[in-house]
Amino acid sequence: MIRAATAAFAAAFWAVPAAAEIEVQEITSPGGVDAWLVEAHEIPFIAMEILFEGGANLDREGKRGSVNLMTALIEEGSGEMSAQEFQLALESMAADFGYDVSDDALSVSARFLTETREEAVDLLHQSLTEPRFDQDALDRVRAQVVANIRSRAQDPGDIAADTFYAMAFGDHPYGSDLSGTLDSVAGLTREDMLQAFEDTIVRSRAHVSIVGDITAEEAGLMLDELFEGLPEEGPDLPERIEVALEGGITVVDFPSPQSVAFFGHEGMDRDDPDFFAAHILNEILGGSGRQSILMEEVREKRGLTYGVGSYLVPKEHAELYLGSVASANDRVAEAIEVIRAEWARMAEEGISEEQLAEAKTYITGEYPLRFDGNARIANILVGMQFTGLPADYIQTRNTQMEAVTLEDVNRVATELLKPEALHFVVVGQPEGLSDS
Repeated sequence: MIRAATAAFAAAFWAVPAAAEIEVQEITSPGGVDAWLVEAHEIPFIAMEILFEGGANLDREGKRGSVNLMTALIEEGSGEMSAQEFQLALESMAADFGYDVSDDALSVSARFLTETREEAVDLLHQSLTEPRFDQDALDRVRAQVVANIRSRAQDPGDIAADTFYAMAFGDHPYGSDLSGTLDSVAGLTREDMLQAFEDTIVRSRAHVSIVGDITAEEAGLMLDELFEGLPEEGPDLPERIEVALEGGITVVDFPSPQSVAFFGHEGMDRDDPDFFAAHILNEILGGSGRQSILMEEVREKRGLTYGVGSYLVPKEHAELYLGSVASANDRVAEAIEVIRAEWARMAEEGISEEQLAEAKTYITGEYPLRFDGNARIANILVGMQFTGLPADYIQTRNTQMEAVTLEDVNRVATELLKPEALHFVVVGQPEGLSDS
């Protein structure tokens, strides 16, 4: 039966419902756990996403990398189960769990069949309440993290991003990579893992979405079982921080035939009423691949790069507008000059009606394609909760996007785009560039 049902498990990733057909129920379990639910009984499969606010921002002082390491260890055994026994149990019920962390959140993903729901939820609950953090697993996963840190130290793109964030945010958690440093990770203990777990896996900061073959009543009972025993509160989240970076260029010497530039300045909050206009603006300037202005000017017309792009980054405690480009050492200075010039031209001249119409067509056309199965829908819904969007956003998003006018976008361009504030961190051996 499990073997046959596994086909349904896989198929659930590829079922493509129309976004307009997705009916989101806001439910509360008998025990008070809030969640968003989409019932989909066509396939005997359930996808669940949980986001715990805080993430790697909750690393304690001197323990950078502890939440990242802890997250990687959750699936390395729990209760009486070793890491191998835990994975075998998952395989036996054709279930899949995933644990990940970002600056602002720790995520838990669960995919399981209707017929094994009780067993899967029991195992997931065990992993969220009784992690083992065995020393051998800690040492093995620590070695993997250390290898990743060493790899980042040799990657020009990572060096550029890390340098930019350190300059922008200093001692704030945003100012350093969540993996930690060689020294900080080397000093982490099992007690640090238990502390990081207690700080991050807390009930009051959980956002939950459930999509699949389950009713609201069943989902409520499942949630109470899953969250039983979790601590209610955690430590304070970090304070908001402003981007402490002025316009200019920082060069990091690195032996390479080409240079990588990571650039940006202050961005826009996701809750800003002009965010839709900013999204359209960025799509035209640097967000839409080969159709963007930056790609046209930097790559197509001048052949200075294989790729250049920009993107809005509305973090929980700060906002950025970022981009990146790679070019030969003798041409990267010109690429930077062109990017800054296009940033300035867009701020001054704005966009055309034709550009606006094309961007809206692309943005609204690709949106329904994101809802390609239970797992993706669950992921989108929990992200909506995390960013404070309403449950009907799926139905209203494209309408709101269509309502943006040319005047809106061009006004936002003058306010958001600050060419004089752009800071470029260039990693390589660029010709004609120095710190400024």
